[in-house]
Parts: sequence; structure tokens; C-alpha cells
Amino acid sequence: MAESNPTILIVEDDPDVAEMLNAYFRVQGYDCLTANWGEDALQVAESNQIDLALLDIRLPDIDGYEVARRLRAHRNTRDLPIIFLTEKREREDKLKGLEIGVEDYITKPFDVQELRLRVRNALSRNRQNTLTHPVTGLPDGALVDERLNDLLARAEWTLLVITIINLDRFREAHGFVAADDVLRAMSVMIYNALHEGEHSDDFVGHLTTTDFCILTGPERAAELEKTLVARLLQSLEYFYPLKDREAQLSPANKGRLQIVSLVASPADGPFKSLEALKSSLLRRPT
Repeated sequence: MAESNPTILIVEDDPDVAEMLNAYFRVQGYDCLTANWGEDALQVAESNQIDLALLDIRLPDIDGYEVARRLRAHRNTRDLPIIFLTEKREREDKLKGLEIGVEDYITKPFDVQELRLRVRNALSRNRQNTLTHPVTGLPDGALVDERLNDLLARAEWTLLVITIINLDRFREAHGFVAADDVLRAMSVMIYNALHEGEHSDDFVGHLTTTDFCILTGPERAAELEKTLVARLLQSLEYFYPLKDREAQLSPANKGRLQIVSLVASPADGPFKSLEALKSSLLRRPT
């Protein structure tokens, strides 16, 4: 089967620039979708498979920063490469974009050949990163699916799932950088716990951004679950500003960061497909 062309979403309020970019990238072998307004761009991204967004910061309704934030907050577009097209040249403007997690930043007027190379490089980096999570570097996507498929052929196996609850709410309150710090720290603590002693064969990867999947032995799963939950819960307070810590961690705050866990084995099945197994693992424990 022939590989489909990458699809670029062009978000530009100047119709002439939008049409020029659309025509140019189509000639280069890309499929293109265009939007002149930020809200329209979000609708297009939600209803289509997009590989990269060229995003103007100055738009008639919401600005490009808000579009980028909302793309990052949506499950289907959180890892979408974004290149800002803008007339803004100030350092703080670039830092603002980088904090959101944009891939690149190019100022107008731009050299279209340079833009083509930046698009090509961004797509290439994104293809390479699809097997690992962009924040934690842990296995993701196809690598995890391959491991889970292997389990379905075995008579015995044990999976431990560790989930961070309310990370989206934390991100909204404290920003993308702070939320990434939480995710990165959790991954390091899990990885280190797995490799203590003589257990280097244990595997950890992402089921989703906030769900860590751990393949371990049945005799070790209960001990590991107890150790990890205790360590991760103890660490949560350090991610909140000191002045907000007590209120944010109060049991009365239903939006506070929490850690939950789940242990699964063939006895919880039968699991007739990878989708059935993953669906069971992603049920939130109560």
C-alpha cells in the first residue's frame, strides 16, 4: 500500500499568503488544509488527521498562542508539530511559543525554501519520536503495543499500570512547563524503582501520556505497586507552589494530583485482542 502524503494545516489570516503556501506545498507533494481563523483551525484539526501545523500568531479571533495551547491540550493533537509564522521578533514572544511546545518559529517575511526545509525536518523528527514519548523518552505507541501483543500469546504475565490523575487540570492552573516537570519526574522515579537490584528486565512505557504500563513478574508486582504508589504520592506536594500547597493537596480538592494503580493478569480476561486488553488497563481504579 502506498504511503499517504503528509497533511499540513495552514492557519493564516492573509488570504494571499495562505493561498501561496497552499499552492507551494501541494507542488512539493503535501496535502494541505487551510483556515483563516483560530477557531476554524481547531475544528479542522479535530476532524482531520494532521501531520503538521503552520500557524500564524496574529489571527482575527483567538491568537496563535491560544490555538497552540488548545492543540496541545487535545489528545489527538497534543504531539502535533507546530511551526509559528509571525512578524513578532521579540525574545519573550519566542520564549512564549517555545514554552507551549512549538516545534519551530520563523518570522515574516520568510524564505519559502527555508520554510520547506523546516517543515521537512520537523516531520522527520516527529516520525522518529513516535516510538518514544516526547517528554519522558519512554517507549510509546507501537513499541508498547508490540510488547502487549506478545503478552497475549503467553499463559502467564503481570502488568502494573500507574496513572497520574488530574494532570490536565494541573496544566491549566500551573502551565505546560510545570506539568511536563511532573510527568518527567514521575517517569524517572518509576524507571529508577524498576531497575533497583536485579530487575533490569522489567519494562515501562506509556499506554497514554498519564498511564505508565509496567511489565514485571507476578511475585514482584504487589511489592512494586506498593513502593511506587508511596513514593509518587509523597513527591506530589513538591510540584505545587509553597503558598498553595496545603489547599491544593487537601482531600476536599477533587482536582488535585493523585496517583492510582492497577494490577492485571490473564485471570482478568479473557483478552481476545490488543484493544480489549488496553481498554481493561485504562479503566480507572476506584
